[in-house]
Parts: sequence; C-alpha cells; structure tokens
Amino acid sequence: MPQACREFDLPDAHATAVLARSLARSLTRVPAAGCGAVLYLQGDLGAGKTSCVREFLRALGVTGLVRSPTYTLVETYTVGACSYVHVDLYRLNALSEVDELGLRDLQASSLLVEWPERGQGALPPADLVLRLSYAGEGRHALLLAHSMLATSWLENLAYDTSLAPYVSNLT
Repeated sequence: MPQACREFDLPDAHATAVLARSLARSLTRVPAAGCGAVLYLQGDLGAGKTSCVREFLRALGVTGLVRSPTYTLVETYTVGACSYVHVDLYRLNALSEVDELGLRDLQASSLLVEWPERGQGALPPADLVLRLSYAGEGRHALLLAHSMLATSWLENLAYDTSLAPYVSNLT
C-alpha cells in the first residue's frame, strides 16, 4: 500500500488544537472504523502530543478531566460505545514494561500512544502516525497513513475547511 501523508504548518497552539479536533471528526467519518484505531504521536518534549490528544478527546465528546498519562502511563476514556486509551511510554525503560500494560488486549479500544518508539515491537501497529516537530515558534505536523483505515482517515481531512489555513500539501 502506498503511504498516504498530509502535512500542516501550525503557527500556534490554536492551530494544533484545530488539527486534533479535525482528526477526531475525520475518524468518526471512516466507515467501519469502529473503536479500534491506533494513533502514534511522535515528537520532542513539549511538541504538543498531549495537547493534541486532549483536543482530540474533547472533539469526540469527553467532558471530564483529560489528564496526561505521564505518571499513570494509561488513561481510559469512554465515549458512547467506544473506549479511547491514552498511553504515554516516556517513562518506560524496557519492552517488558509495555507488555505489562496489556495494550495488545485492547483491540476493541482505540489507542492514542505517545512515545511509541519506546514500545516498538510490543505495541499494536499504528494505523496513523502524527509527527510533531518544532518550526520556529510553531509546529509542523506530518501525518502518515499505515493502513487503509488511516488512508480514509486522511482523505476525510480534505473535507474539513477549518484546516485550510494550515495545509502544506493537498495530495
């Protein structure tokens, strides 16, 4: 499968929030997406990974506190019939610690994984990878599809006019 991608220039925190909310809306429009999508979030400390997840979950309807799982490692949120599991692997030192989290058993849940490179080989494969990098005072976002689900997910972003000011590529 050729890898689909989208790029966005995000000049500020608001733009990053717009992208996260658009990703959530786009996922809900994927036929048969169900509740089993896997999103990897990559980027340096402070790049906006947790903020993206927070806005993503808010757009899906989470109304309570959305915590960073930096210390708890895993936070679970339920929206309707779907569970979204937010995972932060930054503090882990060994793959055996990832196995102890039981993430492979969560096939009916969508996973939002920060620092997935620390769990390489012990995580379900990503449908979509979001790479956030610093770009001056803002951020650059690169979205890479690794499945047919993610390809549809990215295609749906083209219909979200709130992203128009931030698009780097349309193909």
